[in-house]
Formats: sequence, C-alpha cells, structure tokens
Amino acid sequence: MKKQNLIILGLVVSMFTWGLSWPSGKILSAYGSASAIAFLRFIITFFGLLPLLLILKQPLNLKKEGYLTLISAGVCMSVYSFLFFNGLKYGKPGAGGVMVTTLNPVFSYFLGIILHRKWPTTNQAVGLVLGIIAGVVLLNIWDSSSNLFSPGNTFFIFASITWAILSKFTSNSGKYGSSISFSLWMYLICSILLVSYAGITEINLVLHKSDAVFWLNMLFSAIITTSFATSFYFYSTSELGAEVASSFIFLVPISAALSSMFFLNESIAWNTIIGGSLGAIAVYTINKKLLTSEK
Repeated sequence: MKKQNLIILGLVVSMFTWGLSWPSGKILSAYGSASAIAFLRFIITFFGLLPLLLILKQPLNLKKEGYLTLISAGVCMSVYSFLFFNGLKYGKPGAGGVMVTTLNPVFSYFLGIILHRKWPTTNQAVGLVLGIIAGVVLLNIWDSSSNLFSPGNTFFIFASITWAILSKFTSNSGKYGSSISFSLWMYLICSILLVSYAGITEINLVLHKSDAVFWLNMLFSAIITTSFATSFYFYSTSELGAEVASSFIFLVPISAALSSMFFLNESIAWNTIIGGSLGAIAVYTINKKLLTSEK
C-alpha cells in the first residue's frame, strides 16, 4: 500500500506538470513544424533519460516478445506528439488542455470495455460521467458549439484517441523488462520516425530560429515533462492499469488553464474553476475504492 500511495502521489505531481506543458508547447509550436519540434524533444529526452537508468541500475534490454509492443507504442507516441503540436499551432492551449485531458480517460475506459468486455464499476461510471460534465463546463459548450470545433481541436480529439491506444501498449511494458527502459527505447523510436518525416532541413530551420526562450521550454518539455512525468505515467499504467492511471489525467485541465493564464495571459473564467473541480472529483470517484482501501 505504501508503494501504491507513492505512485498515486507521483501521478498527481506528474499531471500538474503536464498542465504546465500546454502553454510551454504553445510557445514551442511557433518555432517550426510539429514533427521537427517533436523530434528535438524526444532526442533530448532519450539522452536525458539514459543517465537516470544507469543511476538506477535498470537493465536496458527488453524481452524479444515485447519488440512489437515497443514499436507500436513508439508509433503511437510519435503520432500523438505530431497531433499535439499541430493542435497547439492552430488552437489554444487552454482549450486543448481541457479537451485532450478530459477525453483521454473516457476513451481509455471505453477502449478497455471493448478489449476486455469488462464494464466499469458504479464508482467508475459515475466518475466518467463527472469527467464528461467537467469537460462540457470547461469548454463552455452551451455558450457556443464552435468552442468544441474551433481550429486545432480536431487535432486534439485524435490526439486523445491516440493516447488511449498508447496507454494500452505501455500498460504491458512491465512484462518485457523495466518500464523505464521501455520508455527509453520508445523515445528513440519516436526520434527515428520523426527525423525521417521532418527531414534535416526543417530541423535545421528550427535550430536556426531557436533562442533562450525556445531552449528553456524545450528542456522543460523534454526533461521535466517527458523524461520524468510522462515516463512515470507509463510506469504507473504498468502498476495500476491503463484505465486507473489515465483517470488521473482529469487533474490536468485546471493546471493547464492556470498556467496558460499566468504565462500566456489567457483569461480564466468561473467555468474553468468549476470544471477543474469536477475533474478532481471525477478522479477521486473513479479511484475511491483504491484510495480508501487502507481504511
């Protein structure tokens, strides 16, 4: 139970870090193509995570039967990052942070129902409904339906679906070796795929335009958000399951909204506070049995 509680605490910290990544990603998206920026993030993440594995004395090798899962996860992560940065390029980080992080757990649970033919418990069902309501409140859909389909949001919707699929692959990572090693090689696969798609010329253009602001946000995105927070999330999916771990993503919207307000001067409205609170309640409701099992 102590280990489980530490994982839950780590997930909460990771989710608030993810919230900060939305305004940071918006800043990065202005420097070039989504694929070039994503490549730079993953190659830095790879070299940033490698020393951590050596310090923790984690084995770098994975079982051969896990290679297909690893490659599939790398493809999904690459596609997600491409959609993420394109969504930020054409949309708003506040709206994107709300849409993606609210829909992620919903898609994960529905995917779990389809694959495992296992219906959610009463608490989980209530939590999912609360999560959906939180998304509706945060997006202020009743005021204008265009809030849902504004530029960039199509990228965000497909990003949510891609992340749900990715979570299923990473939830099996522990079967093939260290989950951190799995993440390391997944980031290398992402780098190879994205450099092939972006091309050296486009990457050089981004590097030519880079400045101190770019590198500050890139290092935050690569080292803090991806190397630590995202890798910890993948580890959590292998320990708690994709559905339970992804439910904590409901905590991200309020962090994304607050950080967007602080760094990008986006206004924060009453519906953001209420919607974010509903998202936090949704996390507790879905995981009520898990969180209170010690009592």
